[in-house]
Amino acid sequence: MNGIMTPLHFLITTVAWGVNEWQSKRIEFLCREIEVYRRLVGDGRLKLTNDERRELGVLGKAIGLEALRELPTLVTPETILAWYRKFVARKHDHSAKRGPGRPRKPDELRALIVRLAEENIGWGYTKIMGALANLGHIVSRGTIANVLTEHGIIPAPERGKKTKWRDFLRTHWDVLGATDFFSVEVWTTKGLVTYYVLFFIELSTRRVEITGITPNPNDAFMAQAARNLVDCEDGFLRDKRYLIHDRDTKYTHQFVRILKDSGVKNIKLPRRSPNLNAYAERFVLTIKSECLNKLVLFGERSLRRAISSFMIHYHEERNHQALDNELIDGPVVVGEGEIECTERLGGLLKYYHRAA
Repeated sequence: MNGIMTPLHFLITTVAWGVNEWQSKRIEFLCREIEVYRRLVGDGRLKLTNDERRELGVLGKAIGLEALRELPTLVTPETILAWYRKFVARKHDHSAKRGPGRPRKPDELRALIVRLAEENIGWGYTKIMGALANLGHIVSRGTIANVLTEHGIIPAPERGKKTKWRDFLRTHWDVLGATDFFSVEVWTTKGLVTYYVLFFIELSTRRVEITGITPNPNDAFMAQAARNLVDCEDGFLRDKRYLIHDRDTKYTHQFVRILKDSGVKNIKLPRRSPNLNAYAERFVLTIKSECLNKLVLFGERSLRRAISSFMIHYHEERNHQALDNELIDGPVVVGEGEIECTERLGGLLKYYHRAA
């Protein structure tokens, strides 16, 4: 029997050879088809569903990396095995069953943390934590750091080196003044002439001083204005320590020196930053929109009369929203008589009040 093929062995060998040849041709066809697909796809990405990726991953894992590399697959063998690893990881992913973490601090407490940091630029996390404890809030340093980071507030050492413009104004409110020019076109015997009006405003009270009106604000004009401002008896800046103004060349070196010698420091604003002198800019808008833009002015005397009338109205008869809608020169005394109307500039400016 050894070495002699029986009819049964011959039959099995013939069938096996036929099946193997059929499988080889089938595999050859599928490989060729995949090569065509790869050429058509090129560098584009195949849009496979998650189920398709999972199925290919499981089958690829069974074949093994070396065998996959011998096959002309649509994607790399490493990608197929990566899909399998993600399938296994998803099976053991229980994150959906996790409960909520540590609850978020209330918005009121978070706002309080930000407030303490902004109002006290030198306070670090520990000091803020102590201040919160005094108010009945037990908060960790880490929570304070996270809240301040979310609001873009840097740590105390760096925060203390940078003073915000808002904080500077609030700290020096009572000793701050501001100044600016505004121009007015006036008809004269020489034609249309531009007059410059120099004014100063006290930020804490909104009181305004018109210091000079001239078509030529030269060095002599500015020097005299500076001496009047710092006069020890009735100078508008006699109690001020800082004066805000832009970088206009009209503010001459002599003007700055006279103020400095009297203890008033000039704070020059950055270029093109009118918002930093908002109170002075607002006064310019007010006097022009409510008065000067509605008048045709003939001569310097006409201009001075209009500005003088408006300044009386501004201080004694005009309500100011920034002052809780009160008058600058004290509260309104309400009488019991008939309603009267005080008019200025031919009725352009009106003030209603009851007769005493």
